[in-house]
Amino acid sequence: MKIVKFGGSSLATGENVQHALDIILADQSRQVVVVSAPGKRYDGDIKVTDLLIKYAKTTLEHKNTEQIQNAIFSRYEEIGHYFKLKDNELNDIRKILFNLATQEYPTNDYLLANFKAHGERLNARLIAMILRHQDIKARYLDPADVNLTVTGQPNDAAVSPETYITLDKIKISPDEKIIFPGFFGITPSGNIATFSRGGSDITGAILARGLHADLYENFTDVNGIFAANPNIISHPQSIKTMTYREMRELSYAGFSVFHDEALIPAIQGGIKINVKNTNDPQNPGTMILPEKDFVPNHMITGVTSQKNFSALYLHKYLLNKEAGFTLKILQILSKHNVSYEHMPSGIDDITIIFNRDYLNDQLIDIICDEIQSTVNPDQLEWIEDYAIIMVVGEGMKLHHNVNSEMINCLAKSNIYPRMINQGASQISIMIGTKKEDADQAVKQIYQQFFKE
Repeated sequence: MKIVKFGGSSLATGENVQHALDIILADQSRQVVVVSAPGKRYDGDIKVTDLLIKYAKTTLEHKNTEQIQNAIFSRYEEIGHYFKLKDNELNDIRKILFNLATQEYPTNDYLLANFKAHGERLNARLIAMILRHQDIKARYLDPADVNLTVTGQPNDAAVSPETYITLDKIKISPDEKIIFPGFFGITPSGNIATFSRGGSDITGAILARGLHADLYENFTDVNGIFAANPNIISHPQSIKTMTYREMRELSYAGFSVFHDEALIPAIQGGIKINVKNTNDPQNPGTMILPEKDFVPNHMITGVTSQKNFSALYLHKYLLNKEAGFTLKILQILSKHNVSYEHMPSGIDDITIIFNRDYLNDQLIDIICDEIQSTVNPDQLEWIEDYAIIMVVGEGMKLHHNVNSEMINCLAKSNIYPRMINQGASQISIMIGTKKEDADQAVKQIYQQFFKE
C-alpha cells in the first residue's frame, strides 16, 4: 500500500484535482490520499488557508464574516461544479464552513487552529464526494475517526505515540480509496490542533508509519529534489536517491521541499519516501532511503544556504579554563525560551548562532545585557550579517580532500568563511559567511563538485 500526499498547488482548481485523481487511479496500491487545502490558482491569488486565517481574525474582531465566508466557499464550489456536483450536494461543506464562526472555543489560539484546519478538512470531504460521484469507492477519514491524537500548542502540535497503536487497527478494503485531511490532529480534550510548517507532509508521514505503508509518495510541483536552489543555480542536477539524514540536513538549511521535521514519523518507521511531480508523474523524482546499505554515487549530494541567521560572538581569555562559562549562557537563553542553532568554540572564543525569525530587537538587547553582566566577556558582539551554507553528502566520508577543495574554490571568489563546522556524522559541512556572499558561495561549491 502507498500513502499519497498532494500539496495545495496540486489541488487549487478542478483541473488540478482531476489530474491528481488520474494519478491516484493509475495505481491501485495508492489507497490512502492525504490532501492539503486548495492553494493559489495563479500569481497574486490567495491560498484557502490564508483566507481562513482572515476569517478567524474577522470573527475575533466581531465583524461581519459573510464576505470572507462566501470567498472561501466559492473555492470549493468552483471545484465541485467542475465535477458536475450540484449545489445541494455542497451544502454540508457550506454549513460546516459557516458554522465555524458560531462555535465556542477554549481560547483564541484554538479558534485559529480550528479555522485553519478546515482548509484540509473540507477539501478532503469534497474530494471523497467527487470520487463517489464517479462511482469510485471512496471513504473520508477524519483525524477524529482514527484518534490521531496530538499534544503541544494549538498551532504547533506534535503527534502522540498512542496514535500509532490506533492506526495499526484501521482496516482498509483493497478496492477503496481513503481520503484524509492533512495538517491537524485532535487533542486529548477533543479540540483541533494544527502542526506547524509542513503540516500535511507530517500527516502523510504519520499515516505511512502507522499504516505500515510500502511507500510514501509526496507529490509537489517539481521533479523531485535538486542539488541546489534553482533560483541560484540555473538548471541544477536532480537528486535521484538520497538518505533520510541527507534530506534532514538539507531541509534544515533551506531546501523548501520539506520542513526538516516533517518526515520524522516516516523515517522512524523506515518507510521509503518518493518525491514526485504532479505535472509529470512518470518522472521517477527523488527516492529518500534509509542509510543502511546506501551506496553514494557522488561525493556531494546537495548544497544550500539559509540567510535568516544572526550570531553572538564572545571572546574571553582562558575561557576554556573557566568551569560553567557555557552553562551560564545556556541558562540565560533557557530563561528567555530562546534556542540556539550552533555553538562553535575555541580556547578563548565562542560563537552562538540563532535563527533570527525567533528573535526581536528587545529580546536581543536583554540577552546581551544579561550575558555581559553574568560572564563578563572581554568582547561581546552581535552579528546580524550571517548566513549558513550547508554542504551535504554521504560520499563525503569516503574523500579526505573535501574541506580543502571547498575552501580553495571559495577563496577564488574572495569568500572567507567566518566559521567551518563538520558534523559528527561526517556527511555535512557547515560554513558561515556574510549574507551577501551566500549565493556566490553556493555557486562556487556547486561548480566545484557538480562539474559535468
